[in-house]
Amino acid sequence: MNAIATRVSAFARSGIALPVGLLAMLSMIVLPLPAIMLDALFTFNICISLVVILAVIYVLRPLDLAAFPTILLIATLLRLALNVASTRIVLLEGHTGTDAAGKVIEAFGEFVIGGNYAVGLVVFAILVIINFVVVTKGAGRVSEVSARFTLDAMPGKQMAIDADLNAGIISQAEAIERRNEIRTEADFYGSMDGASKFVKGDAVAGILILFINLLGGIVIGVAQHDLDFSTAAETYALLTIGDGLVAQIPSLLLATSVAVIVTRMSKSEDMGAQLASQLLGDKRVLRVAAGILAVLGLIPGMPNMAFLLMAAVCATVAWFASREVPDDDAQEQQDELPDPSAAAKPRELSWDDVGEADVIALDVGYRLIPLVDQEQNGELMRRIKGVRKRLSAELGFLVPPVRIRDDLDLSANGYRISLNGSALATGEVVLDRELAINPGHIDQRVEGLPTKEPAFGLDAVWIDPLQHDTAQSMGYTVVDVSTVVATHLSKVLQDNAQELFGHQEAQEMLDRLGQHSPKLVEELVPKTLPLSVIVRVMQDLLRDQVPVSNMRAICQALAEHGRSTQDPDALVAAVRVALGRTLVQRASPDAGELPVITLDPQLEQILKEAVTGGDDAGIEPGLAEQVQRRLAETAQKQEIAGEPAVLLVSPALRPWLSRFLRFAVPNLKVLAYNEVPDSKRVKLVAAVGA
Repeated sequence: MNAIATRVSAFARSGIALPVGLLAMLSMIVLPLPAIMLDALFTFNICISLVVILAVIYVLRPLDLAAFPTILLIATLLRLALNVASTRIVLLEGHTGTDAAGKVIEAFGEFVIGGNYAVGLVVFAILVIINFVVVTKGAGRVSEVSARFTLDAMPGKQMAIDADLNAGIISQAEAIERRNEIRTEADFYGSMDGASKFVKGDAVAGILILFINLLGGIVIGVAQHDLDFSTAAETYALLTIGDGLVAQIPSLLLATSVAVIVTRMSKSEDMGAQLASQLLGDKRVLRVAAGILAVLGLIPGMPNMAFLLMAAVCATVAWFASREVPDDDAQEQQDELPDPSAAAKPRELSWDDVGEADVIALDVGYRLIPLVDQEQNGELMRRIKGVRKRLSAELGFLVPPVRIRDDLDLSANGYRISLNGSALATGEVVLDRELAINPGHIDQRVEGLPTKEPAFGLDAVWIDPLQHDTAQSMGYTVVDVSTVVATHLSKVLQDNAQELFGHQEAQEMLDRLGQHSPKLVEELVPKTLPLSVIVRVMQDLLRDQVPVSNMRAICQALAEHGRSTQDPDALVAAVRVALGRTLVQRASPDAGELPVITLDPQLEQILKEAVTGGDDAGIEPGLAEQVQRRLAETAQKQEIAGEPAVLLVSPALRPWLSRFLRFAVPNLKVLAYNEVPDSKRVKLVAAVGA
């Protein structure tokens, strides 16, 4: 027996049992079944219903029986398939006798009718009304309300979890678990709302099948099998009532199961213990009830014995309950009180209590959580992965992962981008709209909420998604919310790439280079230069937006010039000369000639003398302002003409000018004379004088 039970259980758990069972149920609608098979299936149907209602009663929480909506659907399909099969055999073979559809239908019919067909029909009608009007309709309404309230309460519950997480009350793992529980609860009650419609439809189908079997059977028995009306009515009434009863009893059990599970609280507690603790927890309830029953039992004309007996039962239960030991909750609270004789030793601090700043962090308001939630297919997660992949290819090293979390300190639609624990940029988006960006030359206005594009500061409008095609036809660039945030993140990371590069990234790149050029790496580190100097050089290159993907050329230049100096500025200048083709290609990717802006020799000489003293030296503020303004105007003219803005200066002046103009004229590339390859033709387009 154990072996058989094990095999049956293994088959039920396999992926074959469910589809085979569903196909078998659907085949019963088409294929005729013998009476003995109907007896077995009706008995199995009643057994399934009993198992389901007992599982509902004994389950600790409704969510522990998350498969209940699916079970309800399968049980309903089974019952309807049996109704169709039994209707076929009742109408085809009912004239042969009351056992034509099997012993189960005959036994149930005779039990309800009890020799009086009128009483039997009335009893069966009452049973159908109770099932349809009271249990099924009430369970459906409770399911609908529970689903609505559960969905409405989701944002508040998620905000409470975020507040507990930010306050340190719960950990990240606990927050994820609680969020999953909220989503499961919403899915469960939403499914129960739909599944209750199956129960209601099943009750209606049972009523219709009752009239079809009774009226159709009488007509067929009289017209086709020459039965007199009385005999046909008695025979088909018994078969109809028996057939309806074996269907209505499981239907009533399942409807009761639905009502029980949707009216239970989401608390991990046995149903019996829950009812006992809440209904009979207060001893005064039993005492007052015993007193009222005793008064009713003393009134003349009342069933005195029944009322007095029940009053005695209530009083006895109340007396025994009052003599019980203190309840478990009070005992547990007493046990949890600290022992004053044993003072708890404070836990020593450890490094686990010290937070570590994330390299890249994206904090979002609570309304933007769907954009970054993987379980909700957050589009922003995919975009951020694409940003990291693109920047890693452009910059030449692996961009660290982005840590994403929700922050209640932000506005509901706001976000914040941080690097190494410091906030560098913030923004705000409108979740249900798209951003139409004005490239700068469009005069037509589109209806929406005016704003600024967060990455580049362009004029933009938040528009309704239905206006997407209209805005594009006007010349606007229309992007969704995820693209707006991802573009802003990409711009911040690209402008601050040097902060993403550290010793670990440098060592990883050297290890990769060592697989192909081991001698070069062996000579460079640590014989020629320490790792810290190499990191500084790489960071300075990235600060000038020079990719470090050509690690071989960089290391060769460092190995050659590192023997004579370890000054990072001198080494950066040497590496830039080695990467000359790359610099020119990035500055002017399409032009055959390199259009350049130069400084007037007199102005260049003044600037050289001003910066001779190093980083602490400076130039007269008025002159600095004029230089910035003139270079900004010239660079803007180059952009309007569709040509790159490149400033060509002497090698000694390039580092200082690069830092001086980095934020004042960000679109201007500063190159030294010796960084331009000899094969590249240069075209002078402007000379900025004093």
